[in-house]
Amino acid sequence: MAGCLSAAQSSLAATADDPLLRQQQRERALREQLEAQPDVRLEAPTTAHGILPARETPCFRINDIRLIGDAAEQFQWALAAANPNGDPALGRCLGSGAINLTMKRMQNAIIQKGYVTTRVLAEAQDLSSGILVLTLLPGRIGDIRFAEGTSRRANLWNAMPAQPGDLLNLRDIEQALENFKRVPTAEADIRIAPASGSNAKPGESDVIIAWRQRFPARLSLSVDNGGSKTTGKYQGAVALSLDNPLSFNDLFYASFNHDLGGGESGDKGSKGHTLHYSVPFGYWQLAVTSSEYDYHQNVAGVNQNFQYRGESRNNELRLSRLVYRDAVRKTTLWSSLWTRSSDNFIDDTQIQQQHRRMAGWQAGFNHREFIGPATLDLGASYRRGTGAHGSLEAPEEAIGDGSSRSKIILADAQWQVPFSAYDQRWRYLGAWRAQWNRTELVPQDRFSIGGRYSVRGFDGENILAADRGWTLSNELGLALGSSGQELYTGIDYGEVGGNSADYLVGRRLAGAVVGVRGGYRNLSYDWSWGTPLKKPDGFETAHFTSAFTVALSF
Repeated sequence: MAGCLSAAQSSLAATADDPLLRQQQRERALREQLEAQPDVRLEAPTTAHGILPARETPCFRINDIRLIGDAAEQFQWALAAANPNGDPALGRCLGSGAINLTMKRMQNAIIQKGYVTTRVLAEAQDLSSGILVLTLLPGRIGDIRFAEGTSRRANLWNAMPAQPGDLLNLRDIEQALENFKRVPTAEADIRIAPASGSNAKPGESDVIIAWRQRFPARLSLSVDNGGSKTTGKYQGAVALSLDNPLSFNDLFYASFNHDLGGGESGDKGSKGHTLHYSVPFGYWQLAVTSSEYDYHQNVAGVNQNFQYRGESRNNELRLSRLVYRDAVRKTTLWSSLWTRSSDNFIDDTQIQQQHRRMAGWQAGFNHREFIGPATLDLGASYRRGTGAHGSLEAPEEAIGDGSSRSKIILADAQWQVPFSAYDQRWRYLGAWRAQWNRTELVPQDRFSIGGRYSVRGFDGENILAADRGWTLSNELGLALGSSGQELYTGIDYGEVGGNSADYLVGRRLAGAVVGVRGGYRNLSYDWSWGTPLKKPDGFETAHFTSAFTVALSF
């Protein structure tokens, strides 16, 4: 019996973590879908301005422009707008028209920074000294309140990053709207009105919020064929989302997945769940996520069959802070603490060489840039394993093939641009993802390619996984009129490398895919057909692969 177990353990050693790598990719796609964040961009009302008029009478030669008044020290940067290249105000003889245009330039610069109620004024003065003195009237927030009739479930304190008395800035209002709208069943509008009341001061405005929410629960049912033949090809999932459950503009969801059969015969299966809760605090956000995944399959031994079973548990606590935003870009810094453990069994006997418990931290940034109609997303992070939370040394550390004190650099980029051609609406999506290792990695930390979540065109039954790697996905979509459906085609490429890649049959995969996606009312779907374009000799995969996902949302 011991010899049979030893042989079975040896045959499974190389692929024991493949189901976990696939599940990590599936969970990442699920979280991107369920934790999608809205983008709010408010237009700042600026007025056009031309060049300074010449030969006005009377006029005064201006050698210096000064900005004074309450909070003027925070707006000295606006003086640069008075002197654009090719048409500066300094050193010129300015009349009333030129002075008004100079003020308009500064006013527009201030508005473009989001200070839409701050004004630049010119008081009566003697210009014979060559000094033009402009006065800043700061636009401040007088009061922040909900509109009449707003539900009592509306909560302001953790959504609005500004307070009464602060300078009014569109960026703060955009952030507040994103916090209110981060749950799909909530809608919010913000109106800026002149301050009212006996204590209202010049330059103050009231911020009035209209908030409403539909039934605060959502249910999604989905079926796909993204599983494995050894643990269940067809997968079903149920996701329950609670929007604003504690009236903190918070989000909770629980997702459960289970195999629906398909694939090889025999006793096999997989199941898992993910729990998530997140809450905003102005420009901050706190999130906690926990997931578990179990699978089992039949394994042929020398004299008998065995049941091979795997369990994994992941936990993450993440804190993020939006550190910069303007009219066309925003940047977020984040850090997290994580734990991960896994165990594998043959029948009821634990495989000690595959018993793992790790913990560590991760820190990174995300950046989104709007370039005309296009959107550019960039991200990078550093992931570090530590000895916290009772972490165990990896079994591979004795021979230098892996470490629980991992050091990993991750990066990703995405470019999406809609465009029109031949009287049709098109969309291009390019995505790149990469990983570099600073230590030898355990199998669960490795970068994998081959399947619907990495390099499409492959059935995902076999993958290439190594310490480092990258993928590039290119997709072109054609909207089918106004039906909400889209035809698309794509070509994906991926490579893996590092010392662990020396034991693979190859390092490169390329695949092509064509498909259709869309929906009608509560139903959505994505159906594609793919084929490998490049694969190593000996890498087994289907010549043609069909991938589908069908979801029903309530």
